[in-house]
Amino acid sequence: MRALKGLHEVVDEFDGFILDLWGLIHDGERAYPPSEDTLRRLKAAGKKTLLLSNAPRRAYALVEGMTRMGLGRELYGEVLSSGEATRDALIKRDDPFFKALGRRAFHLGPERDRSIFDDTGLDIVPNVADADFIVNTGPTELDETVEDYLAPLAIAREQELPMVCANPDLVVLRAGREIVCAGAFAQRYIAMGGKVAYRGKPDSAIYELALKQLGVDRARVAVVGDALETDVKGACSVGLASLWCTGGIHAAALGVKYGEAANATDAEALAREMGNIPTAIIPGFVW
Repeated sequence: MRALKGLHEVVDEFDGFILDLWGLIHDGERAYPPSEDTLRRLKAAGKKTLLLSNAPRRAYALVEGMTRMGLGRELYGEVLSSGEATRDALIKRDDPFFKALGRRAFHLGPERDRSIFDDTGLDIVPNVADADFIVNTGPTELDETVEDYLAPLAIAREQELPMVCANPDLVVLRAGREIVCAGAFAQRYIAMGGKVAYRGKPDSAIYELALKQLGVDRARVAVVGDALETDVKGACSVGLASLWCTGGIHAAALGVKYGEAANATDAEALAREMGNIPTAIIPGFVW
């Protein structure tokens, strides 16, 4: 496992980069200081980029968010989100799990995630008891936990409602604060005996879709992200090189801040403990 100071050390080894957003390029509120420069340098080097996020929203919503953070649309290439993949699955219904879903959905999540239902033709019902299935995009408020939603989850389980999880992440850091994600709700629902289908990282299907959009020989593609459970695991599942940003979600465990080099021995030990070994480590999205 190589320890890199920046992307410039490996940029000639790859033609395309699949980039995480939250924890790599921004913290949920602001872009990390090196992000704009790194994106410009990748573009100047002629490298293709695809932003791949587990955000439970449409891709255009991610572009809007990046623009508000000062990262212009000209800086990066394709954009793909777990929300986009979920919407696609709800429309196509070509997966057995999705094919069996009804038309009445209960949305467990905030209003800002409603773009996931664009053109699906679903009837979004206000009460879980009236639904055929649940679409889970995470808590409504940032300070809520799984325990705040045990009542609707219990009703859903009693009625044996299937759940679609549009964000497999368990937690993210927003401006340094840990926020629970849809994956934690799905994990609890499975523990209760419920059935869940995921869309997003680390599912290999979303990486295959990303590779198709990127249009680069997979042997010349690197995945860059901060989460061992999603970014690195997903890359390993489809045989892609992975550059693990140690300054993101695992920074506290490694005793570092974003942009600070982690101890390579400690980083490798954590990666082995979690069963997902990256190709290299990098302190942040730095050139």
